[in-house]
Amino acid sequence: MKDLVTILATLRRLEPELKRRYPLRQIGVFGSYARGEQRPNSDLDIIVDLDSGLTLIDLARLEGELSARLDLPVELAIKDALKPRIEKRILAEAIML
Repeated sequence: MKDLVTILATLRRLEPELKRRYPLRQIGVFGSYARGEQRPNSDLDIIVDLDSGLTLIDLARLEGELSARLDLPVELAIKDALKPRIEKRILAEAIML
């Protein structure tokens, strides 16, 4: 099972390339990994702040690429698309790069 330090280091290494290929302003981790409550079968919740929208195809491509590079199932959340009832919690626990 990967730890948060390793995941964040990998994301930091990938960030420049991802920003060249996608309209990313910022990327971060939230959920069980950010809280230190992950289990062997946990997925990795990643939040992205975008300069502009992504097509569904691009979103799926980014999610798949992150899953492959991190060797973990990834669930993406788009900051501007968060529902108000969960936005505060997600943003409070998110560890942004």
